[in-house]
Amino acid sequence: MNSAEAKHVLEAALMCSPQPLPVRELRVLFDDVLGADTIKTLLAELQLEWAQRGLELVSVSSGWRFQSRPAMRAYLDRLHPEKPPRYTRAALETLAIIAYRQPATRGDMEDIRGVSINAQVLKQLEDRGWVEVIGHRETVGRPALFATTRQFLDDLGLESLDQLPVADDPAQRAQLMAALASADPAQVALPIDEVEPAMDADEPPTSPEPSPETNPDDGASRAASEPADPSP
Repeated sequence: MNSAEAKHVLEAALMCSPQPLPVRELRVLFDDVLGADTIKTLLAELQLEWAQRGLELVSVSSGWRFQSRPAMRAYLDRLHPEKPPRYTRAALETLAIIAYRQPATRGDMEDIRGVSINAQVLKQLEDRGWVEVIGHRETVGRPALFATTRQFLDDLGLESLDQLPVADDPAQRAQLMAALASADPAQVALPIDEVEPAMDADEPPTSPEPSPETNPDDGASRAASEPADPSP
């Protein structure tokens, strides 16, 4: 099989797949005859070939996928005029705190936001597939440790947490919030746009938790540098 035929196979597989495909799965297409480096080279060539089209080939956290270019959104939205899900400021701030400070407990989030966090917000972010519990802090009550998921990165079109914008840059932080608010509108909308109970905005935060060391197994695979506090 020559390179042109191999690219056609890759193109067809990526077009037909409902989710991103990692290189290890793409190797299965060729019975592992083609190595990872060869497949990455072919993918890079495909990217160039699609550079002037309405679709683009991108690499995200879970693998490679074809997606429409941002410039096409205004036109494609006419096919699906329903509004994308809206998210409250509290939900977006909570998600941003988890993204930049993970692994983080609910108490950590409340310390940063300065108000109590409605448990329903965290549940909805979990249902959305953006955050998950990855362990528990070894302290009184063993509070859950939250971290972002691969789905979170995929929906933002990122390969890793290192690609998140700098948290202390107001302009980039605003861009992140806007991206989160409109990420992957094809997903089923969750009722995060509903008015939250008054306690979420008005109640003081719960008592701060002690600060013992985090369980070394909790979130080790998600370790990332902690930029400045993302809260406004």
